[in-house]
Amino acid sequence: MMAGSDQFYVSSDGDVVDQIVFNHYGNTASGQVEAVLLANPGLSALGGVLEAGVRILLPDLTDDAPVEALQLWD
Repeated sequence: MMAGSDQFYVSSDGDVVDQIVFNHYGNTASGQVEAVLLANPGLSALGGVLEAGVRILLPDLTDDAPVEALQLWD
C-alpha cells in the first residue's frame, strides 16, 4: 500500500467508493474499503453512487495496520 500522509478526494457525480479506493491504493482486497469507510463516518449512508462534492478522507495505510472488516448488508 502507499506510504505518506492522509489525503482527501472530492467526488465527481457518479463516483463509487470501491473505484475511488482502487484508484488510490491499487487494491481493494486487503481492507482498504473498510478503512476508508471507518475514516469517513456516514459515507456508506450516502449510497452506492456518490453525488459530486463529497469530501472523502483517504487515510495513510500501512501493511501492518489491521483493519476490522465491516458488514455492509445483512
